[in-house]
Amino acid sequence: MNKNLFSKLKEVIKGETYEDEETLKKFDHDASIFEVKPSFVVFPQDTEDLKNIVKFVKTNKNQNPSLSITARAAGTDMSGGPLNESIIVSFMEHFNKIIGIEGNVATTQPGVYYRDFEKFTLQHNLIFPSYPASKDICAIGGIVNNNSGGEKSLEYGKTEKYVKKLNMILADGNEYEFKPLSDRELAEKLQLSSFEGEVYRGIHALITKNFDLLQSAKPKVSKNSAGYFLWNVYDKEKNIFDLTKLFVGAQGTLGIMTQASLELIPVKKHSEMLVVFLEEKDMNNLGEIINTVLPLEPESFETYDDNTLKLAVKFFPEFAKKMGAANIISTAFHFIPEFMMVLKNGVPKLILQIEFAGNNFDDLIDKIKTLKEKLKPFNLNTRVAGNEKQSKKYWLIRRESFNLLREKIKDKHTAPFIDDFVVEPKYLQEFLPKLNEILSKYPSLIYTIAGHLGDGNFHIIPLMNLHEQSQREIIPKLEKEVYDLVFSYNGSTTGEHNDGLARSFYLKQMYGEEVYALFEKTKQIFDPLNIFNPLKKTNSSLEFGMNHIRQNW
Repeated sequence: MNKNLFSKLKEVIKGETYEDEETLKKFDHDASIFEVKPSFVVFPQDTEDLKNIVKFVKTNKNQNPSLSITARAAGTDMSGGPLNESIIVSFMEHFNKIIGIEGNVATTQPGVYYRDFEKFTLQHNLIFPSYPASKDICAIGGIVNNNSGGEKSLEYGKTEKYVKKLNMILADGNEYEFKPLSDRELAEKLQLSSFEGEVYRGIHALITKNFDLLQSAKPKVSKNSAGYFLWNVYDKEKNIFDLTKLFVGAQGTLGIMTQASLELIPVKKHSEMLVVFLEEKDMNNLGEIINTVLPLEPESFETYDDNTLKLAVKFFPEFAKKMGAANIISTAFHFIPEFMMVLKNGVPKLILQIEFAGNNFDDLIDKIKTLKEKLKPFNLNTRVAGNEKQSKKYWLIRRESFNLLREKIKDKHTAPFIDDFVVEPKYLQEFLPKLNEILSKYPSLIYTIAGHLGDGNFHIIPLMNLHEQSQREIIPKLEKEVYDLVFSYNGSTTGEHNDGLARSFYLKQMYGEEVYALFEKTKQIFDPLNIFNPLKKTNSSLEFGMNHIRQNW
């Protein structure tokens, strides 16, 4: 894009604008496998700046068809969601304030790090329960726009459940407030002559006309971030019409979020964790083990594999620092039981973390005892994580494996492209052997497996040398084989990480032509000029993604 356009953009906002190579390089990638160089990066100072940027793009779109806006928070997305060849709008510099709290609802701007938001909510003995594993480095904007979930989603559900109100700038360049509406309030919106009224009329007509189709299209899994959540907007039983349900998980393709009001839950006083170590021989019983655990209603049911555990051992000094230990020896002391177990039985194939939480400590102890008794027929190695320090080490292995991979493996790079699929847990016993059969076709791949076992949500992260053409060529082949298998079990390509450049082109296959056409119509209603975050959700391109595989690390 030309210098003249950049000069015009600088004139309409108070915030900082950049087109230098150093800044563009910083914003040309996220945590995905993609690299897309933007034309400009903007740090808007306030909402007026954002409005003016949208109006600027709208005004200049005819003469510059590729002009568009992509909102970006902390840049930890694993799907290429915040990448764009045009204008990147970064929220971390100025939109980083927690606005306040009323009762159990906190209002915050999108550029607030989750770690800071959590510190604030814990002062009120409350927590936002759908935080992801990247909780120390991600921000609220990404959490809402990806419909994030994590270790507590098994009990509490995902972000979509906790968004109570959103402020959004739409394609006309104006800011609007969105929240659940009664029939009377919806009728008032439908009468508006503004762009807001057009949006409500368009989406209301689309949903009511296709209501049964949309309800049947909703994936039959407990977690989903694929597509637009049209089935969640209109609750006929409660007579509630709620467009926040559509913005959540839309990856900024329908408008720009300026603030979110999020429901919080009380922090439970106690937690107890049972860790289960599965050997190769135990894997055939995984489905039965899952079915034994779930009826006891754990707060979280997580897993990671032997490669993830080996990673923590290989980079033990860095891991010890994450533990907050004064020295490595004191950290190693906490791992003596695991070291002894490995010497006796070898490295376990899969580690299961089953955590119960509540306000009555005795109830938790009873649940642990009950679970251990029910697992006896499987003859498994188990260990009760008896205190906070002991449970912390398991959580850190689970949460930090991806970051360790990114930071420490220099000759190969993390390649998250089959990183977030979901199938119902009841299918895992027959699904996982078929998945392993597919992965075994690619012996050059080293990968870690972690995930939310209770939801059937798996994160497989291969290590690849993406400088090599032969390695890059594996990506679309393996991806298609894995997702074809997922679809055969009525699963979803993504439970938390969303579509982005990585998976948007699978939406038509996942939902079918008819529902995908409704996604296209939704985009058209909100964004007729394709201003917001193009190539995500609709009009996506496998070719574009493959041509933008990151090679500069």
